[in-house]
Amino acid sequence: MAAASSAQPRPRRSARNLKRGNDIKKEESPDESAGELLKATAPAKRARKRVKTEASLPPPKDEDVDTPLTADDSDDKRDNTSGPQKTPAKTAQDRAAHLQARKLKSFSAYASQSPFRHMARPTPQECRLAHGILARLHGDRVRPDTVVAPTGAAGCGNSPSVLDALVRTILSQNTSDRNSSRAKRSMDDVYGGSDRWDAIVDGGQPRLQKAIQSGGLSVVKSKAIMGILQQAKARYGVYSLDHLFGASDDDAMREMLSFQGVGPKTASCVLLFCLRRASFAVDTHVYRITGLLGWRPPAASREEAQAHLDARVPPEEKYPLHVLLISHGKKCAECRAGGKNLGQCELRKAFRRGKLEGEAGEDMKEEEMKAVKQEDGQGE
Repeated sequence: MAAASSAQPRPRRSARNLKRGNDIKKEESPDESAGELLKATAPAKRARKRVKTEASLPPPKDEDVDTPLTADDSDDKRDNTSGPQKTPAKTAQDRAAHLQARKLKSFSAYASQSPFRHMARPTPQECRLAHGILARLHGDRVRPDTVVAPTGAAGCGNSPSVLDALVRTILSQNTSDRNSSRAKRSMDDVYGGSDRWDAIVDGGQPRLQKAIQSGGLSVVKSKAIMGILQQAKARYGVYSLDHLFGASDDDAMREMLSFQGVGPKTASCVLLFCLRRASFAVDTHVYRITGLLGWRPPAASREEAQAHLDARVPPEEKYPLHVLLISHGKKCAECRAGGKNLGQCELRKAFRRGKLEGEAGEDMKEEEMKAVKQEDGQGE
């Protein structure tokens, strides 16, 4: 009886109390709580992955119309956490604009003076001495009375048409004479003759790229040529730059440098050969040999060397020295790229105090050596 009386009746629990008890049990079970938490969060994580993947997909084809997205449209479709980003095309355009501005700024800074004003070499006497020695070695070079465009070669500024001269000089960039001439002949064959600017523009850049492929760097060169043709037509209504015959040297250089793909050397070649002005273009051979003669600082870039030499070489010596230094750089066993100084070169002996010891190319960077061999046709 005592046992029976001591046992108290179990209290009845409502449905609300049962629910509360179940909640308490779940809170007291960390393993179960963690498991439930993982189950609850896993779908959200997968959902984020799906959203990210869908956002990265291109729009459906029926929405892919010719009208480009506005800046606001692009930002709406972009992940807000990533911040604003430039498109690759805009970035390339910015780089091109920066390069153009840098070219023009550099030219304006040294258009009438050397970037190395402390350097008094070469003197007019040294230029005349070098001219005389090179003329004895390779025959003198005299500017022709008229400019005639070669039919079987690209040339380098050799054309009575400024636009044609610029295109030919671009074809000759960073390649051998043989390759640039092959590219010019191929271009003429594809478009049915020389100076077919309408046909070139109408055919588009890919066709031009294929036509000049044998000249190397066809992507870069075809884009540069197409850009020049299109800009010339947009500015002047015709495919012509012959108004530069009446421009000053500085204005002609500035306009040519304003085109993408045209650097100081290319513009100087057109100025020297086509426009028949006194301009001293510096290619790989001129750059190398003037370094051997001590006519420029060893660390000067090619653009700096051209600005310095153009300011120092007398006007009457610019044409013959440019042509003769290139001939000497190709023919002299000691002064060509990688040639060894054996003490036999008449030019280097005359400027012994300014020459560099050792091999002719040891002061050049590896990319300079490669460029020289390409222009000489040794890299094929």
